[in-house]
Amino acid sequence: MSATRQRPYRRLTSTAVAVIGAGALLAGCTGNTPESSGDGGGGNAAASDNDEAGATVRIGFSAPAADHGWMAGITEAARAEAEGYQDVELVVAEGTNDVSTQISQVETFINDGVDAIVLLPFDGAALTPVALQAMEAGIPVINVDREFDSPFAARATILGDNYGMGVSAGTYVCSQLADKPDAVVAEIPGIDSLPLTQDRSQGFADALADCGLDVDNRVPAEFTVESGEEAAANLLQAAPQIDALWNHDDDQGVGVLAAITNAGRDEFFMVGGAGSANAMRSIQADDSVLKATVIYPSTQAADGIRLARLVAQDKALSDLVELEVPRQIVLNAPVVTKDNVEQYIDTAFES
Repeated sequence: MSATRQRPYRRLTSTAVAVIGAGALLAGCTGNTPESSGDGGGGNAAASDNDEAGATVRIGFSAPAADHGWMAGITEAARAEAEGYQDVELVVAEGTNDVSTQISQVETFINDGVDAIVLLPFDGAALTPVALQAMEAGIPVINVDREFDSPFAARATILGDNYGMGVSAGTYVCSQLADKPDAVVAEIPGIDSLPLTQDRSQGFADALADCGLDVDNRVPAEFTVESGEEAAANLLQAAPQIDALWNHDDDQGVGVLAAITNAGRDEFFMVGGAGSANAMRSIQADDSVLKATVIYPSTQAADGIRLARLVAQDKALSDLVELEVPRQIVLNAPVVTKDNVEQYIDTAFES
């Protein structure tokens, strides 16, 4: 890290937010072997020393327990990303769903004087005070996935797009049912009380409304294989005819597909959510009703590691004119089908 530690965000500074897609982030935080611009003209030749090793940066990382394929993928991707940089030393706290334990982990990072903290909080509101402590101590915090209650608790926030997931799923369903104005659409969300589930369902409803469709049958699950199978069995019993089904989560989707197979139903197509590797392999093989999945990136913490490194070394995203890392980045929620699965499967998580 540079001799002068990055100061935390202050209330007197601008609160302007820069939001860019995943492509811009990955281009800006370039890989370890930048490509040459070549001898010909017409291409961008942005100069950047982002990939040159600098002073070693110690990054503390804390996330919930890996009791779900997506969450396990989050931590695995963060570790792998850190290993790709010789100037990053990653200190990983044991995953926990206990708020008090996670607060203690962040307090330890503060006491140890790490250069930056990447934090995916089990509960954003509960972790806000300790994140504020880190920022006041001059340690930049990169907030991942679950937002803090205060804009002053993080130097940068990187998020998936839950509303965008719903929009992407609904838009794909509309594209496949364009010639069926009376199509029956079903939905298996996750936990209904969670804002992320509400955002996904709202995005889905809004996109369907744009093509004159709506959700006819809806049964929530709990993001587990068992709950997915139970919810799907109940939905299939209540709906003798379905044209399209959106399941919010590929982990619970394992159970959903089991229920569909047990019921002998294949008159509809299904869209998954989050983007697991097993879902993508099924899409690739075209061996079930699952024809697409909408990505909710399990690379968010890996991108958080990149951002923490840049902030700690006083660098910016190389493809932006802006001289500092943006305050907020919202990643895209693309639809993966058989036509483009090869593009995404290497970064998918195992469920």
